Amino acid sequence: MELGRPSSPAVRTIPIDSPISALNKFKQQNLPACKPVLKPSCVITSFLVLGFIFVPIGLTTLCASRTVVEIVDRYDSGCVPGAFRSNKVSFIKDTSLPKNCSRILKVRKHMKAPIYIYYQLDNYYQNHRRYVKSRSDQQLLHGLKSNNTSSCEPEEFNNGLPVVPCGLIAWSLFNDTYTFIRGTKELRINRRNIAWESDRDSKFGKHVYPLNFQNGTLIGGGKLDPHIPLSDQEDLIVWMRTAALPSFRKLYGRIEEDLEADDVIAVHLMNNYNTYSFGGKKKLVLSTSSWLGGRNDFLGVAYIFVGGSSIILSIVFLLLHMKNSRY
Repeated sequence: MELGRPSSPAVRTIPIDSPISALNKFKQQNLPACKPVLKPSCVITSFLVLGFIFVPIGLTTLCASRTVVEIVDRYDSGCVPGAFRSNKVSFIKDTSLPKNCSRILKVRKHMKAPIYIYYQLDNYYQNHRRYVKSRSDQQLLHGLKSNNTSSCEPEEFNNGLPVVPCGLIAWSLFNDTYTFIRGTKELRINRRNIAWESDRDSKFGKHVYPLNFQNGTLIGGGKLDPHIPLSDQEDLIVWMRTAALPSFRKLYGRIEEDLEADDVIAVHLMNNYNTYSFGGKKKLVLSTSSWLGGRNDFLGVAYIFVGGSSIILSIVFLLLHMKNSRY
């Protein structure tokens, strides 16, 4: 070092490919990026292709939905005797009064087997937080071996004994029943395999039996056979899969023979379930199915709407492009 000359500071160099350099570029938003500039022709073509794909899919889906034949019959009001029309709650709560009722259904179009039988409930909020939590999945699977049933209150114990299955969901089990007569012949209803296989095998125990169920002073809904394990009580399994919306359908069974057009079906039902206390509605639904499932026009209408909107936008962009090339 020479006298009188200051020493130069040491310069620290950072390799270009070091993590510190990459982090600095990331913070400064200087990383390599693809910034495509879309040309009008590319945008117009994209919207046209999207429209030409979505519209046929929507039409196909809508046509499949329209091939499904449905019969819907609301019976909650019609199955109340005239003397109790002004006080339906007292009728449904009086166990001494007969609850049997007859309805007539006319088949408008040929219905190909299998014909699915649903019960539909409206204004029934199964998605209420307190209702949804009132169950014990461990008890449903393991029975009395599971002691963690505090979530089932107020239907956890009855007369000092545990309730199996516990909780408000099981307690409010739907219990209307249906019998179908065509002419002089009763139509056979297959009530097996109406629940999800995964629910039967993995969520309900094969050695768990109902215990002390619906033995209290306040009866909520249907009763269960104490000699049949929960894994075989498919009505319960279907009911325990709670619905997300206040209007829902649940599978009751299947009719495995065709119904011809103009057939008259007599339905003998037991109007047991109380929906009158909260202004609910009960409906009986007979429905066929297509490759897409049951009748639901929403998916087809949504595809047509998106496809039609894309075609309209492409036409608008094309007109703007033709009017002013700067676009």
